[in-house]
Amino acid sequence: MPTDAPRPASAPVPTRPLQRAAARLLGDWVFELSRSTLKADALAGLLGAVLVLPQAIAFATLAGLPPQFGLYTAVLPCLVAALAGSSRHVMSGPTNANSLALYAMLAPLAAVGTPQYVQLALVVTLMVGVMQALIGLLRLGTLANFISPAALQGFTAGAALLIAVHASHDLLGIALPAGQSAGTVVVEVVRRIEGLNPGAVLVGALALATALGLRRWRRSSPFMLMGLAAGTLAGWWLAQGSLWPPVRTVGEVGSAWPPLTVPQVSWSQVPELAGLAFALTIVALGQSFSIAKAVGVRSGQRIDANREFIGQGLSNIVGSFSSSYVSCGSLNRSMPNLEAGARTPMAAVFSAGLLVLLVAFSAPLLALIPMAAIAGLLLLVAWGLFDLPRWQRLWQVSRSEFAIAAATLLATVTLRLEVAILLGTMLSLVSFLYRTSRPAMRTMGFDQPSAHDRPFVVIDGHPPGTLPECPQLKLLRMEGSVYFGATAHVADRLHELRRGPDAPRHLLVMSKSMNFIDLAGAELWQDELTARRAMGGDLYFHRPRPPVVEAWQTTGFLQRLGEDHLYKDKRSALADIVPRLDPDICARCNVRIFFDCPPRPGTSAGDGI
Repeated sequence: MPTDAPRPASAPVPTRPLQRAAARLLGDWVFELSRSTLKADALAGLLGAVLVLPQAIAFATLAGLPPQFGLYTAVLPCLVAALAGSSRHVMSGPTNANSLALYAMLAPLAAVGTPQYVQLALVVTLMVGVMQALIGLLRLGTLANFISPAALQGFTAGAALLIAVHASHDLLGIALPAGQSAGTVVVEVVRRIEGLNPGAVLVGALALATALGLRRWRRSSPFMLMGLAAGTLAGWWLAQGSLWPPVRTVGEVGSAWPPLTVPQVSWSQVPELAGLAFALTIVALGQSFSIAKAVGVRSGQRIDANREFIGQGLSNIVGSFSSSYVSCGSLNRSMPNLEAGARTPMAAVFSAGLLVLLVAFSAPLLALIPMAAIAGLLLLVAWGLFDLPRWQRLWQVSRSEFAIAAATLLATVTLRLEVAILLGTMLSLVSFLYRTSRPAMRTMGFDQPSAHDRPFVVIDGHPPGTLPECPQLKLLRMEGSVYFGATAHVADRLHELRRGPDAPRHLLVMSKSMNFIDLAGAELWQDELTARRAMGGDLYFHRPRPPVVEAWQTTGFLQRLGEDHLYKDKRSALADIVPRLDPDICARCNVRIFFDCPPRPGTSAGDGI
């Protein structure tokens, strides 16, 4: 008889042809569907629907769109992303970063809230979806790894400041035209501060305090929804009297079921919109993949980046034809979804359906929501996005990464957002290239001249003469790849080792940490080999990695060097190299750090290893 108990991972699962076909399309979680998993997913979906209600309204307002567009974006895009993606727990929908980015990018092109603005938002959403899907289909998911966490942190913190700035005038009850820049908003708020509405301040403060208190003392509660409810009650109570001017409200919301639309825009605007869509694609994919990885670590699930991108792309393509704007994975909903016990992506399906029902039965109440209450909640979101402890950790761990994050933050609040995220990513890549262009090259030796089985040690940094070196053989450990960006640094260091009449003529490179070389790297070692042999010495390598040896074979360097110059262990390398050294210099040498050194005149054995 069928049972609802979960099956062991190793147990065979009876399937039907339709179920197998669904699993190939959606994933292996289809085999796990049962009454118990559906019940768990339904309860988690209810929590997701409740959580997204105030967020969707707030984020749509932040994007410069009517409030119902946030609700639309939490329905079909959420459903499609869950079923087509790879994560079992990520819930997609409107997010603060996407909303703010869309607003900042489109506000200069059309009046906020107008039909033209809405059409631009839908067309950009379609372009983002197509780009995301192509990235997944072309197996380019690894591109997400090049979005630096430091750049994302700076962008997120900058977005937090912009959210706070744009929410400030609603919180104070100061009416401003839509589409103003952050600087203009600050100037106008300061100039009109005497005309603030005390009722709006009270409503926003109450919503913020309620949500903040519940988040602190009962974090599992729908604190944003409760904060919104408290602000709405306060706004309704104030509307009954005439002490202060009325507080602006959301107004009629309508149905959450998204109407079908066909995005329309002038062909002359397509090139400019494509650039904006590309930047939004980077922002959305960076968020989605980071969230999917974070949730996957908690749930123990492996995330397929390419499939995740395909799912996000399809969700935005479908969303653009169903009155939705750019969506991506939401951390504020995905983590609670996991903690609420969701077992499969069906939790997102339930969330989308239950959201439509909730709005259908509560639309009159949603119309009473004060904009000041939404502004108060946006301040809470902004504070959470800034994440001061993470900035402190970044300062302690890496000053260069901190500088990248700070530069991205500054660019976010002063430049266009797509420029900011691209600038942060570029700075991160430049920082990485600079670090890898200076691989460490450490001189090796021994700190116990007469001990047996002693390890090699780094002698750089020790006072001169305390750890003696062989005058004819230099021992050098290579730590890093030798590619076109690093050849100048490596060549300068090798040249220094050859400088002077007393420079060692032979060089043994311990190369097990040299992971990669390109053509420029192979040519560098060819030049070093030529220079060493011209001065009467030679070049040797200890434990070069197979990819490096293959590159040497392809370029012909290995044939010039000779395979007998590659050694698997240090003992055999020294046993072969030391007899090749100049015997006259060895006879006068007092160092004799190797066991293979010839004995001094009048002695019977070498003093070293």
